[in-house]
This record gives sequence, C-alpha cells and structure tokens, in this order.
Amino acid sequence: MSSFFRGRRLRRSETVRRMVRETVVAVDDLIYPMFVVPGHGVCAPIGAMPGQNRYSVDTLVEECRRVAGLGIPSVLLFGIPETKDPAGTEASAPTGIVQQAVSALKAALPDLLVITDVCLCEYTSHGHCGILTPSGEVHNDLTLQRLAETAVSHARAGADMVAPSDMMDGRVAAIRMALDDADLGAVPIMSYAAKYASAFYGPFREAAESAPQHGDRRGYQMDPPNRREALREIEADLDEGADIIMVKPALPYLDIIADARANVTAPIAAYNVSGEYSMLKAAVLNGWLEERRAVLEVLTSIKRAGADLILTYHAAEAAGWLGG
Repeated sequence: MSSFFRGRRLRRSETVRRMVRETVVAVDDLIYPMFVVPGHGVCAPIGAMPGQNRYSVDTLVEECRRVAGLGIPSVLLFGIPETKDPAGTEASAPTGIVQQAVSALKAALPDLLVITDVCLCEYTSHGHCGILTPSGEVHNDLTLQRLAETAVSHARAGADMVAPSDMMDGRVAAIRMALDDADLGAVPIMSYAAKYASAFYGPFREAAESAPQHGDRRGYQMDPPNRREALREIEADLDEGADIIMVKPALPYLDIIADARANVTAPIAAYNVSGEYSMLKAAVLNGWLEERRAVLEVLTSIKRAGADLILTYHAAEAAGWLGG
C-alpha cells in the first residue's frame, strides 16, 4: 500500500500546502479600476456594484492614498464627464475629468502607476465607442484619430500607461504613432486585445453611464463563441506596438487567457469585470458564499490560467487578505 502515489501527503497542513503551491496571487498582480466624476467631495455608491463608488478628484486622491497603502501598485481610471456629445469631445479635453484626476494623482502619489482607459463610450451622447456614420454605424477609421488624441491628452496629463478598450481595428498603431510623434514614446500601451461582447458588462454601464442609446457593440467587440480569433486579435495588437495585452472578461474566458499564455511572451492582463464582481457580491450578501475564500479562488483561477496582471474591483479587499 505504501508504494503508490498519495497526493494527500502534501495536503496535510497549511504549511506544506503553501510550500508546494503552484500558483500564487500577489498584491503586485492587482490593478484597481476606479470611476471619477466632476464635483467636490463626491463618494457616490454604485448601486449595481456593492462596495464600489464614483469619486470626485479630491476623494479619488484620498481613496488612492488608502489603496496605495495596501500595496496595490496601480489603478485604472474611467471618467464620466459633465457633458456628452456625439463626438465624445470631453474625452481628449486637456481639462477633462480623467486628465484632472491623473494630474492630481501623480502630484499626490507619484509612485502609484496610473493607467487610463482610452475609449469614447463614456463621453458620447449615443454611448457607442466611436464616431457614428449617418446610418448609425461606428466609423472605424474616423474613430482612430479621436482615440489617438485622447491617449495623447492622458499621457500629457501624466498617465503612466494608456489602455485602449474600444476594439477599433488599428487603434494600437494609431495611438502608438501619435504618442511617438508627441515625444511620449516611453508611455506603454495595455491593449484590450481580446474583448468580447459579453453579458457581464451590465453593472459597469450603470457605473460609467455608458450604455448604448441604440443597438449594441457586437459589431466591433468579439463574438463569444470564437476562440481562435482571439489569437489573431492579440497578434495584431502586438504587431502594432502593444506592450501588454488584455483578455476581457476573465472568468468566462479562462481558455482564452490560457491560449494567449501558450502563444505569446508579452505580459497578459485579464479583467475580472463588473458582472463577475457583482454576482459574487450578491451571493456573499445573501450568505451563499464566503467572500474571502471565493474571491481568492477566483483570482487564483485567473492567475493559474496564465494572467500576469488582474484588473479587479476586489483589489482592495484582496490586498488586505494577501497581506499587502
């Protein structure tokens, strides 16, 4: 009986389990997505995302001070402007809400890595991620110029990294060229390379006030049944100059993360999106799940699939549990 494999020998205590653990999530792996709005003293709860808030610039700085104190190295900013128009003008305005937030954060917390989401959906009156044609379609190539202008404006405000999430074809190349031409070539791009047209974005659209006023985004975001296509998207973005690629969402697309890890050497990020967060929170609030164990298991699964970085609304709680 003693000669065959007995897996339980290395599971008998927490110490031995920790010593032989194959996948370890660290605080340095986490990026915290946050929402910034106009005003002063704003800390407004997001109904569909329990525990998450919209912040004005002043309260954002204070919350990021707490976040940085937990050891979280980076935040990703989404802005909700005071006014919206069909061209998403406020996205690239030098005094736009994200630009203000970046400047304030870099002044107060210079070591915090500030990443900015580059997209037009929060800024357009129609809620789509680009400029529309008269027939209501998103015009890919006209949108590229607006995205490039937005990325440059974020970088000029002090953003450490820009993250285009629009899924327009060629946007990484357009942004890379614009950054280089503006003498901002040192700013890296984290591309939402494989972003699926997912049902799990619903709570985010409430948080960012970005739901499309007509139609949906299936014409430019990836079709969920497609697996091989993700590698084409990832390879294209890397060829265009992306420094980090992202898979979004994370949990329904762990196979895509694993495929990416097996095929590329670039760093891989995965976005544990709003719907994934909110359904777990709902189960916790109903007493159906133990939050700490469930969250850490989710994050471990994403890391185990091959992600180097995890964007998650659980970041602050997880950092405390991980001892950051």
